[in-house]
Amino acid sequence: MKRWREMLNYLIKGMSKAIFRFPFTVICLAGATGLTWYMISLHTSPPLVIEKLMYTLLVGAFLGMAGQSKAERFAFLKNKRLAIYLVSLFLTLGYFLIIWPAPEVSSEIVVRTLVAVFAMLCAVLWVPSFKSQTDFNEVALIHFKATFTSVLYSGVLTVGIAAILAAIDALLFNVHSDAYQYTISFLWIMFAPLYYLSLLPKFNSEEEEDRQALQTAKNYPRFLDILVSYIAIPLVAVYTLVLLAYFIKILVTFHWPSGQLGPMVLIYSAAGLVIFVLASLLQNRFAGLYCKIFPKVLIPIVVMQLISVGIRLNAYGVTESRYYVALFGIFSILIGFILSIKPVTKNGLIALLAALFAVISIIPPVDAFTVSRVSQIARLENYLQAEGILVAGKLTPKADASEKTKIETTNILTYLDRSSSLKYIQWLPEDFNIYRDMELVLGFKPTYPQDIDWESKFFYAMIDREKPVFVSGYDLSVNVDWVNYRNGDEDGIKIYPFTLNGEEYKLTIKQLSGMETRIAVQDAVGTELIGTGIYEFAKKLAEDSTGAKEALPPEKMTIEVLEDRYRLKIVFQNINLTFGTDSDAGASYSAWVLFGVDEIR
Repeated sequence: MKRWREMLNYLIKGMSKAIFRFPFTVICLAGATGLTWYMISLHTSPPLVIEKLMYTLLVGAFLGMAGQSKAERFAFLKNKRLAIYLVSLFLTLGYFLIIWPAPEVSSEIVVRTLVAVFAMLCAVLWVPSFKSQTDFNEVALIHFKATFTSVLYSGVLTVGIAAILAAIDALLFNVHSDAYQYTISFLWIMFAPLYYLSLLPKFNSEEEEDRQALQTAKNYPRFLDILVSYIAIPLVAVYTLVLLAYFIKILVTFHWPSGQLGPMVLIYSAAGLVIFVLASLLQNRFAGLYCKIFPKVLIPIVVMQLISVGIRLNAYGVTESRYYVALFGIFSILIGFILSIKPVTKNGLIALLAALFAVISIIPPVDAFTVSRVSQIARLENYLQAEGILVAGKLTPKADASEKTKIETTNILTYLDRSSSLKYIQWLPEDFNIYRDMELVLGFKPTYPQDIDWESKFFYAMIDREKPVFVSGYDLSVNVDWVNYRNGDEDGIKIYPFTLNGEEYKLTIKQLSGMETRIAVQDAVGTELIGTGIYEFAKKLAEDSTGAKEALPPEKMTIEVLEDRYRLKIVFQNINLTFGTDSDAGASYSAWVLFGVDEIR
């Protein structure tokens, strides 16, 4: 009991120090926890402003952490913590103002935010060792241990508390299902980061207590020594042999991979560099050989990967994923050369260059999204110019364009539409909609490849009718069903008129092709207010499937769309797809279509 009390006191003392040491970060974490609890209580999709606040608090938490690390490293900043927190607050508010006008939290916002957070984390790792006696490898080890310990403790607490709540629910009285979510969100958003911060010593402090804490924190655990030396390093060695054998196969057959190589080498490089840093502090033979060989082996492997990526870029242009795979490849080659000639004490360059490359990838005009957009628009223009559809910036519709042009044009426009980039195409009309305007503007409807490599020609999915469907935020529901076939009426349209708050609306279900259908809500004069195609959703569901499904939870069978004040939610009861030639391909669906209008504020 005494031992348990001492451990509890130690835990509370450490976390209390972390609160005073990282006050801005802790405030942001507390705010994020509160917002998460609020979202749980809603039982529906949260308002857009709440999502933006969550990302803002995430950025603020890392800004506070980065600011504190700089204050502790540089003597002239030690007495200016308030100024640092004000700068962190200013930058956090600036981030919120940047994303405030956005109509949605798009993938671009998410990626830019996560990359910025990654850059700040790299800075937190690098700053304590900058022009200091503090070893970067020791800083990285301490952060690694703190992360591992925090995740382990939080995981054990999650399982334990969930078991206690389940026992109370089964044996004593009913426990609301939200209790599990409240508990998990507190543990992983508030407790885990705070405990992680409590395990970080002051790296550049001259006080004796802090120096002793640093000495204790940088001890290399025996279990981690064994894990790195005798498990991780041999696994990386075997993985390296597999990659080298595969590259020899490529050189013999001259058959390059179709895209799976990039992520594999990226993971290999990232994991290998982490192990390299951890192995740099070890003195055994395995670690020594690894630190000598890995940087040199990394270079040819990444070069082959970049050749593979280059082939894909030449064929399909730049996308965000290919951009980051290529950028990480360039980073890996540069680091491989540096680590081959520099001592392990210079490993801090890994974090510094990683932060630099991350920042480059989110700053226009060389950021991932701008480069990808320009590349894909150029590809689109090349296809249309080759067909004579686009001449001197003017469009001439052409119904008999080649099948490849139709498919590639559809794919590129869909990609640009998902990233809200159609507005950057000057020769397209304003408010261009792929499913509504493509045939009128380009001369052909959205076209999709028919040689889809499915394990089965058929796909069927149905909703689990025993699970609840949340309808909060919506004003009405319409139960609909429809069938698409290429040999049927492709221009068929179903219209469901309705009145809401004294306004006339029309729910339209229009078949655009044998596989594609667009569901939309129009006002009384026929202007589309909100809408979406459903084929991409159904195709993704089929791609993720290993066969016919008996039942899927409602969240897997739901599409939600937000457009200004309007909300559209499609909850599929069943989806039935038939893949094949033009004559027999088709789809049938049944769904609840929910529509809502937010009040004008």
